[in-house]
Amino acid sequence: MATAATKALRVALRGGGILSHPRFNKGTAFPAAERKAFGLTGRLPYRVNTLEEQCHRAYDQLCTRDTPIRKNTFLQSLKDQNWVLYYALLSRHLKELIPIIYTPTQADAIANYSHLFRRSEGMYLTFPNQDSMEGDFLELTKGRDIQLFVISDAEAILGIGDQGVGGIGIATAKSAIYTLLAGIDPSKAISVTLDLGTDNDDLLNDDLYVGWQNNRVRGLAYDKFVDKFMQLVRKYYPHSLVHFEDFGVSNAKRLLDKYRDQHAVFNDDVQGTGAVTLAAMMSAVGVTKSRLADQRFVVYGAGTAGLGITRQLRDGIVTIDKLSEADANKRFFLMDRYGLIKESLGSNKIRDEVRDFVRPDAEWVGVPTNAQGEVELLEVVKKVKPTVLIGCSTRGGAFTEQVVKEMAKGTERPIILPLSNPSRLAEVNPSDANDWTEGKALMASGSPFPPCKNPKGGKDYIIAECNNALIYPGLGYGALITQARSLTDTMIIAGAQRLALLSPALKDPDNALLPDFTDAREVNFEVAVAVVEQAIDEGSANVTWKKEDVREKIHADMWLPVYPEFIYDEAGER
Repeated sequence: MATAATKALRVALRGGGILSHPRFNKGTAFPAAERKAFGLTGRLPYRVNTLEEQCHRAYDQLCTRDTPIRKNTFLQSLKDQNWVLYYALLSRHLKELIPIIYTPTQADAIANYSHLFRRSEGMYLTFPNQDSMEGDFLELTKGRDIQLFVISDAEAILGIGDQGVGGIGIATAKSAIYTLLAGIDPSKAISVTLDLGTDNDDLLNDDLYVGWQNNRVRGLAYDKFVDKFMQLVRKYYPHSLVHFEDFGVSNAKRLLDKYRDQHAVFNDDVQGTGAVTLAAMMSAVGVTKSRLADQRFVVYGAGTAGLGITRQLRDGIVTIDKLSEADANKRFFLMDRYGLIKESLGSNKIRDEVRDFVRPDAEWVGVPTNAQGEVELLEVVKKVKPTVLIGCSTRGGAFTEQVVKEMAKGTERPIILPLSNPSRLAEVNPSDANDWTEGKALMASGSPFPPCKNPKGGKDYIIAECNNALIYPGLGYGALITQARSLTDTMIIAGAQRLALLSPALKDPDNALLPDFTDAREVNFEVAVAVVEQAIDEGSANVTWKKEDVREKIHADMWLPVYPEFIYDEAGER
């Protein structure tokens, strides 16, 4: 059966035009007949290479780069030249190269974006040019079948904060993951940076900064700018998916809530992080033979990610265990820079978005506080006796030996999820938590960590990587292939449940809570199937498929990194 990746394409470009276009360039893999048809015989060396040979050569070249950032720039250059070769190389070395093109190395590339800049990629929409936004939008999208927009305003990038125009780097990385792991045609995706200025003094004072060198726009002007973009998407691409990425805590959930009933939108920091954590938790409660509703959750870090996780777990409890939302909220104890979020912090310290989870002061009478009257982590653990400890704080080492041992006193299999990344910002090294709990802890982390030694002998404990890329490409793909009117909470939970069912720990309780990242493409396929099936069941889908045909439909639509046949046609694609 032909797939979207193997159908012959009619192409209008010739000579240098086709060789310089990353979508159509095959380099030395152009066969003799296509070289003749497209005027390439004298432009290429004689030998015709297979894609496998090209991958071998490219990997050898990559290995000569001695630092992650140099590997990143090499791969970016390869992507600018040849999409098929780029994605084919990544797919053959998935676990090794995802950290190079995505977190953690991409953070360094974004931080140095203006100094590494060589070639633009994607769409740059800048506040001073807002009057020409529609024309600029159409210039890049006209005539294209865009299914996916990945956008960022770059206020909260990958744990490194405000990066201004460099946010295009996270949008392009996320878009690449969609293609690599879910099979979205890269020609049908576009990365967008909303350049509304920056409050990063280093960028404001950098003579080489390529973005708008102005303090960040906020308030009504900000909202109008974002809305102008969203209305263009709704007008010209009503069935597309908009993926919000790395917006600041004051905007991320607010924008998601504003547009989710108008268009299919998704915020990975809010929903993707929450969904993959929900899957890890469902796996963990499968090991402990308990329910989500039986857990006591301490969430250390109540920013965008922490709140997204909390809400997703809460929604999981409501949907799966049938508790009311109010009762589910009581299972959570949230902490931010003011310690435990409780009533007496007052309105100036309690943000609107956390009000569902504020604890009553009556619970904390007699509990020691610090000099500012705040309840710190150790005292919360002593009081709550949590079964689950989740870290989203970017405070490396916050889960101390004393905290972890105190938690282990109150539960047979403590569930510890240090999710901050990169690894230096993780709340605890899993190896330490493993030792301090005598190998009893069930763990997943936000960054890759090596397996932990079993203190009592036996096989090592594999630390699951709670990586959003195990689920968000499948969630997004499921929404866009069905042209869903919205990506609903129930569609996300269906995807998380399918991911949890693939957990190695369900077959062996001492195994990883989530599948290995080398299986990420197959995992995301299953997630997409679950999302599409749920969309059909609940009437969110804008297609008339039967559920028994879902797998075949998805498989046929997926883009794969293989070279299709080209036919020269002056009226063909460009």
